[in-house]
Amino acid sequence: MALFLKNLLFTVFVPGMLAGYLPIVLVRPTGVVLAGAGLRALPALLFLGAGMLIYFLCVWHFAVTGRGTPAPIDAPKTLVVAGLYHYVRNPMYLGVLSVVTGWAILTAAPVLVLYLMALAGAFHLFVIGYEEPALRRRFGPAYEAYCRAVPRWLPARRRSDPQP
Repeated sequence: MALFLKNLLFTVFVPGMLAGYLPIVLVRPTGVVLAGAGLRALPALLFLGAGMLIYFLCVWHFAVTGRGTPAPIDAPKTLVVAGLYHYVRNPMYLGVLSVVTGWAILTAAPVLVLYLMALAGAFHLFVIGYEEPALRRRFGPAYEAYCRAVPRWLPARRRSDPQP
């Protein structure tokens, strides 16, 4: 139960803020309303739904497989290479970006396109500057093999199964 609560809290305060609250705050001053979405609604909802599904599947694997959370202070105890992590090293970030893409499509607000690009850049810098070095220190050769087998951002089939 404690692991569930920690995952819930992190989800509300980090991805919930980045993909839910901030896009609404950024769009509100522009006066953009959803009523005019029309044909944009379906693709927007697909991006929103896919992004949320991706994120929650990743949290599930972090909790069940890794016995941890996405929060760096309570990271998984074991390297998670199952589920979507079999195809891409950072699916959780891609899920968040998908949700923001959905908001940008739905509202057609240029400020959200700029926010999406800034967020993608910030994610990339965080991944290469902090997360990957921390995972290399924590999991060593197993993480190195995983990096060789699975691409960072563009989902693909594994090049080979990583050997721990």
